[in-house]
Order: sequence, then structure tokens, then C-alpha cells
Amino acid sequence: MDNKINNRLPDLKTYKFEDVAFNRLMQNRINNILIVCSNYDYYMLEEDGRIDERIFNEYTDLNLRYPPSFTHANSARRAIKMMEANKFDLVITWLDIGNYKAFETSKQIKDAFPEVPIAALSLYSSELRKKLKSGNTGIIDFVFHWNGNVDIFLAIIKLTEDRMNAKYDINKIGVKAILLVEDSLKFYSRYLPIIYKILMKQTRSLMSEGLNEHRRMMLMRGRPKILLATDYENGIGLFKKYKHNLLGVISDVNYFKGGKRNPKAGFAFLKYVRKLDRYFPFLIQSSNIENKKTALELKGKFLYKYSDTLGTDIKKYITKYFSFGDFEFWDPEQKKILAKVKDLNSFQKALSIVSLESIKYHAQRSEYSKWLKSRALFSLANLFSKVEYNDFEHPEEIRDFLIKAIKLYRIYQSRGVIANFDKNKYDEYLGFARIGEGALGGKGRGLAFIDSFLKRHKLFDKYKDVFISIPRTVVLSTDIFDEFIEKHDLINFVVQSNSDEEILNEFISKPLPKWVKNDIEAFLNVIKRPIAVRSSSVLEDSHYQPFAGVFATYMIPHSNKKKMLKMVCNAVKSVIASSFYQNSKSYLEATSHTIEEDKMAVILQELTGKEYGDVYYPNISGVARSINFYPIGNEKPNEGIANIALGLGEIIVGGGQTLRFSPYHPKKVLQLSSPSSSQRDTQKYFYGLDLNPDSYKVSTNEGINKKKISIRAAKNHNSLKFVASTYDLQNNIIKPGIMHDGIRVITFDNVLKYGTFPLPEILQELLRIGQREMRNPIEIEFAINLDVPKGQPRIFSFLQIRPIVESIENKNELPKNFNEKDTIIYSKSALGNGTYDHIKDFVYVKPETFNSSNTRQIASAVEKINKKFLKKDKQYILVGPGRWGSSDPWLGIPVIWPQISAAKIIVEAGLHDFRIDPSQGTHFFQNLTSFRVGYFTINPFLNDGFFDLDYLNNQKAVYEDEYLRHITFKNPLTIIIEGKDNKAAIFKENFNLKDNTETKNEDLLDDLPPDGFM
Repeated sequence: MDNKINNRLPDLKTYKFEDVAFNRLMQNRINNILIVCSNYDYYMLEEDGRIDERIFNEYTDLNLRYPPSFTHANSARRAIKMMEANKFDLVITWLDIGNYKAFETSKQIKDAFPEVPIAALSLYSSELRKKLKSGNTGIIDFVFHWNGNVDIFLAIIKLTEDRMNAKYDINKIGVKAILLVEDSLKFYSRYLPIIYKILMKQTRSLMSEGLNEHRRMMLMRGRPKILLATDYENGIGLFKKYKHNLLGVISDVNYFKGGKRNPKAGFAFLKYVRKLDRYFPFLIQSSNIENKKTALELKGKFLYKYSDTLGTDIKKYITKYFSFGDFEFWDPEQKKILAKVKDLNSFQKALSIVSLESIKYHAQRSEYSKWLKSRALFSLANLFSKVEYNDFEHPEEIRDFLIKAIKLYRIYQSRGVIANFDKNKYDEYLGFARIGEGALGGKGRGLAFIDSFLKRHKLFDKYKDVFISIPRTVVLSTDIFDEFIEKHDLINFVVQSNSDEEILNEFISKPLPKWVKNDIEAFLNVIKRPIAVRSSSVLEDSHYQPFAGVFATYMIPHSNKKKMLKMVCNAVKSVIASSFYQNSKSYLEATSHTIEEDKMAVILQELTGKEYGDVYYPNISGVARSINFYPIGNEKPNEGIANIALGLGEIIVGGGQTLRFSPYHPKKVLQLSSPSSSQRDTQKYFYGLDLNPDSYKVSTNEGINKKKISIRAAKNHNSLKFVASTYDLQNNIIKPGIMHDGIRVITFDNVLKYGTFPLPEILQELLRIGQREMRNPIEIEFAINLDVPKGQPRIFSFLQIRPIVESIENKNELPKNFNEKDTIIYSKSALGNGTYDHIKDFVYVKPETFNSSNTRQIASAVEKINKKFLKKDKQYILVGPGRWGSSDPWLGIPVIWPQISAAKIIVEAGLHDFRIDPSQGTHFFQNLTSFRVGYFTINPFLNDGFFDLDYLNNQKAVYEDEYLRHITFKNPLTIIIEGKDNKAAIFKENFNLKDNTETKNEDLLDDLPPDGFM
């Protein structure tokens, strides 16, 4: 193909499809119809014709919504009175030669309500025609022959709606139309019901292109319309106005032209059309059989009006030449049909196997775009309409272009849509689908929301060589959970059982519903990578109680389909079982929910990453928040914060060592401020999925097949070149990349410092848009694959979005010029906002007995004391060294939330030999903020905060053991968290807040609820 030809074709790599505004189609509808006729005629319609019932059934049979209602008036005076009191969209009246008053009735109504269309039914006669011609100027919009068949009412209603909507729907959106030119009342009254029946059945085929019920109903609005003309000038006018979107013309031969009846008017019309398009479908129908010869000579088709099979012949013609029904790939050389296809999916497959002669034949006649438009696939049809046969040098290039364009369109079409899963149609072009009709759960809703706002803001490919999306996802909705629990009568069992292992084994022993298993198998036939089986509880990630990290997530390596199906089904049942584990029950109790309230959807999602040796993992996993509770240096709280790591996100949500940076200050990373800190404070290990299928075992431990790998052990993994630098121990410097000898350090310098991937810019935009969309600070999770084949985009997988619950209503302030000696603890790095005056109990880890090697024992001791507080329904202050909730016991005390759920204030206190930066981006951290727990960090030995340990040691303990000390004060302590400045203080007993606070704060403090939050 030469350059000239190439330059005419749209570049599919950059081509942007536009969404069709189906919701704006058919804006004008006929809902209320006034029938004006004698009581006798209406009785015949009601009792003999059963018009309401017939029209309702007609609408139902054709999958149409909103059948109109009918009201009767037996005189013009009554009709006008009723129209003044109620809105009517259409008037239908009777005309007959014996009652000329009926014509006068229409005139009176039109004079009073000129915008309301009027249709008239009549027993046809030449005298009536004369009457209409002489006095019907602008009065009656349509006149139809009445032969007692109620089917004409559907045609009247739809023809009126089509005329009302034609200008916008056809020329603005691209809806197709059929032009009928006929002045015989008898014949067009016969044709129109037939054609509309065909159209409505065609509409059913449109529905097959919809990915869910809502989309199917929207597509129905894009059905082709019918335009009726009764003379040559009107017909030519409509043709010129809508020619680019006409499927074809059906025309009589003998009708008025130039004010006179012309026996060859239809042929004049056909000649006009043939000058513009030699292949345009044009059907001549005539009562004169001799007109057949001329019609064929002019490359038209012919139907005889008095044929006994006229209705059937019209159906066949419309179906074949107006691109209705199946698309038939015709081979002109072999004179046979090579393939018949019903939908876009099968159309795409057929393109790859039919002959080049067939491809060429249909391309020359522009039949691809016509068929697509008849199915309301306007965006794709418009692309094909821009391309002509002569734009290609060889038919094979046409085939290639068509297939690539359809693939691109199907991917675009599925974005932002929750498709109903169909095991017979599911393929690689669907991004998000649901199995079942229940709820998607919290994570599922979040993923659907992400997919939708990525599409609305056109973010999928906004950044060069980067593709932003959610991974391929299927959600098993909550009705599957309900069916599984009810079928096997498991609710009573889980209420009585206190053993997680016992619950898991019971669930695993029960089969999933067969239809669910079949759908999962269809999903596995499409995916080519490992998958994550994730929980999506209806309570998870909600605005007020986001149960982050409570329920299980299992990862399944890719293997043979039979084995993989078994593993996935077991993982699904394991996730469902996790909603009844003791940990989950504790959450439910803490949030005043019962077991029966929670319902679990389950997400099946392809893993982002690549295979390295015997493990699979992404080059970058991350968590980012739109609000930074611990701004450092020039960072601002509203600029957000991110934590990223090599490998699976397990290390981040578990509180391990990761890299923290602000998306607005990516080159200023505290951990990389010196070579020694870079080597000391960065990631030492990561997690990958074990690709050995035998590594997955049924277990309550969701990390059963995740490998913990040291950075040193991964020295041969190609992934390190994207994220690592080298520490030169001899010269004490960090060198970019891994081409040098030395210790590998996970700095992400290539990304953050040298900009090889626009991560900071992507996070800035996603956090800004996400927060605006949710009207709340947010946290997102993501994974990135940088190691892709040449020429393919890098992958940014948007995995999750959840709100951060942060109370900012109360502007609490610490007393001005207060003395630190009046406090037990004063922190300059505090999370939360509020004034607390109800807590008497203080529990702290004894520094003198603390050792990093015994943090698990300390966690057990804290759990015991926490249970006592839960039984008494009391809250307390908890202080200890290092990170609370860390999965790494060497970095802090590895508690899980139920072990400290009664603590209202939690303090991380550094020691001289145990300083840990505050943790963000973990599930533990998310739950602290969700339950509005005050969270302080202090390092007094670095003049970062104040801790009067002597004051506590001098108080009498109500309980003390090797690790902990519990003090109960006689009076409640005063605790203030100044959210706007991230400062907080726990004042000593008997501290008088009012004496130390200016009058302006007294009313505010008195009005605060007990815990200081609105």
C-alpha cells in the first residue's frame, strides 16, 4: 500500500470511539392517546378489537416498554375539554364519507392544539380523497385505511414517534431509516404494520449486542425508523435530508410530481438515486406488472402489489437488502453463502475465514457499515463509513483492518460496563462481568466504579505507551453466596462453630451450584494468567465501616484447566467461609452487625505481572492516598502519599518495608536521603506467587502459596532492572541501575527520579479525580507491569478504591501556650480529629522489658487485656514501641485488629534503638482511621514529641505482667487531637481544660459529642 493510500485510513492505534447517547434517543414518545369517534366505533374497538389488551400484548411480545393508554371522546367539544385537562400526545379520529363532521372535529382540535399530531382512520373512498385534498391543509397529519385490524394502531403510534424524533436521532446520532413513498391509503396502511413488525423483530437482534439488560434496552432505542412520503417532492426532500442514514427506499411508481399525477414518478426517483449510488437498495412496487422491466433495467428490485404473497415478499426483501437479520457473506465466484452471522462476535470470527472475493464484494457495496448501523452499532459503523474500498491496495488489507477495528471497538464497548456473564459468549474482549443477579459487594462496586470513571475521563490511554485499566474481572454476586449457604444449610453450623479450620473444611466439602461451576469454567477457558480470588463483602470498603483486609484473598497459578477449575472452586468456597471466621465475627460484633447481615460476593481477577523463574509478580505494587497525614518537608496534606514495593502488594498491606513518596515530590524521598539510609531503609524482600500448582492447598492461611523472596535471591530476575539501583559499599554511593557490582537497592529511581514511567503524574490525576468523584478522601491500590514485549504498552492496573473516613467537622484546638509537662503524651504527628473526655484506662508496653524478639508474645498479652475491655464495653489508650499491626515482628508488634479493637487511642513510641517511621497504606492503618481511632507517633529521644514515662510508672497499676502495665485513673483523661495541624496531647489527670482554653472554644467543646466526632 502506498503512502497516499495509507494516509487516508484512520490510525487504529490512536482512533477514539465515541459513546452513543442512546439515552437521548426517542425523547418524544406517545404515552397518552385520545380516540375521537362515536360510542359505537369505540365499543367495537374495546370489546371486539380489545385495543388496550392487543396493544399491550404487542408491546410485550416485541420487548417494547411503556405501552400507551387510550381515552375516548365522542365529540369535538368533549375532546377539547379533555385535552385542556390532560396531556395527550396523539389524537386518532374516524373519517367516513357519511359523517363530514368528523373532518370538522379534527379541524377544531388542530386549531385548539396545533402541536398535537392527528391521525385519521377511514374506510377508503375517492370522495374522501377529494375532501382531504381540498380542505386538509395542515390539519390531519396521517390518514390510514381502516379494515378492522388493530395492528394499524402500532404502525400509527410508531410512525408518529419516528417523525417526532427523526431530525435528531437520524442526523445527530446516526439512526438508520427506511423511506416509503406511497400515496395509496390502502397499500401503505398494509405495508406499515408489516414493516414495523419486521423492525421490532430486528430490534431483538439489537439486544444481543447489549452487554447487560440496561444496555440492551438502550440499544432498542436505536432501531431503524420509517419515513412516509406521499408525493415526489416530499420523497426527494426526505431522501436529501437523511440520505447518509437511509437503509433503502420503497416506492410506488404512480404518484404526484409537480402538482400532477405522474405515472413514471417512481422511476424518476430511482434514476435520481442511481446517479448518486449504483448499489443503493431501491424497491419499486406497483400494481402494473409491466413496470417490472423498467425497474430491473434501472438496477432496482420489483414487487407486484397484487401478489398473493406481497407481505412475505416485502419481509424477504427488507431482510436481505436492508441488512436486517443475519449478515450473509456471499462469494460472487462460487455463487454461494460462505457464512451467516448473528452478532458482532460471530461477524468478527467469520471475517478471518471467508474468501477474499467475499470480503471485496461486500466492501464495494459498503454493506459492513450498513449492517452495523441496522444493529445500532453506530460508533463502529461510523468508522467503517469513513473508509472506502479504494483506500486499500489489496482485499487482505481490508480483512485485517476490519478485524482490528472490531477488536478495538469490542474492548472499548466493554469498558465502564458491568456485563452479564454468558458462558456461550464470554471472550477476551470483556473486561468486567457479573455472574448472578445479586450485589457486587464493596470491592466489586469499587472496581465497577473505577472502570466507569476511567472511561468517562478518557484515562485508559491518556499517557503515552501506558494502558490504565482494571484487570479482567468476573464477580460472583451475593445470590451465589445465598444459594450456597441455604442449599447446604450452613448458617446454623457457622453460628455454633468457633473453629476456623472446622468451618473451612465443612464449606470445602460442599459443591458450588453446577451453573456457577460451568460459568467459572468458561471464564478459565479465556484467561491466560494466574488469578486472584478476592472477597467482596457488602460491608467491605463502605463509607463508614470498610472491613479492609478482614476477609480472604487467594491466588491461583495458571495450570491445566481441570486442575485450575478445582483450585478456583475451592478458593471461592474458602473466601465465602472466611466471612464466618472468628476474625470476621469480631469485626461484625465491633460494628454492631450480625452474621446474617453480611453477604459475600467473590471476585475472580487476572493477576497483573509476569513470570520470573518459578514465581509470578508485578514490577510495582502500590497504595496511594489522597490525604497525607504525615507530611514531610514541602509536602502538603492534600497532595496525598503513596507507598510502593516490588512484588505482590502483600508487603504493603501487611506493613512491611516499602518506599514512601509524595506524587508531587517524587524526587524527594526521605528513605533515599543518604546512601546509608537507602541501603538500610528500603525493601529487603518481596512476595511472589508460587507457580507450582501443588503449592496451593486448601487453608485458612491465604498466603499459603506466596513465596517470600529476598532481593539478593532475585538477582537474576529481569524485574530488578526496572526498579533497582546499586549500592557501592566501597565508595558509599548509590549508582543508577543494576549494571554495576554491589548490593541491589529497591529505589525505583528509574521511575521516580528519571521518569521512565509517569507514575507520579498518573497518581496525581487518579487521586484528584477519584476524590472528586467520591466526594471524600480516598485510598487506591494498584499494580504495574513494566516488563512488556516491545511495542506494547506498560500496564497500570487499578485494583481498588475506597473512601478514607476522616472527621473534619470539628476544628479542635490544643490550649494556647500549654506546658508539655501537663501532658502524659504530646505528639506532633497525630492522625484524627476530636476531643475525648471519657477514657480512664491506660495500657503501655514496658520499655525496660521490650525486645524485638518477643513482639509476638506481647501481641498475645495485648489480646488478653483487650478482651477484658470488650467484655466491659470500655475503651483505653494503648502505647507501645514500633509499628502496631506490622506483619514483620521485627518492625513492631504484629497484632491484628480484633486484638486491639477496644483501643480508642493508639501510640507508636520510638525507643533509642528502635525508631520506626509511621506506617501508612496498610489494611491495619485503614481500619484505624475507619474506626476513628486516634493514632500518634512519637520519638522523644529525637525531640519529636513528649512522653512522661515516669508519671505513668509512679501510678498504681491495676494489672501488670512481664510486658504490659495497665493503669486506671480515677477521673477521665482529656485527649485533644488537632486534626488541621496533626498535633495531639493526652493531658494528665485533673488537668482543667477550661482554665487553659480561651472563651471562644468553650461553646464548641460543650457541643461536641463524647468522642469528638460528628
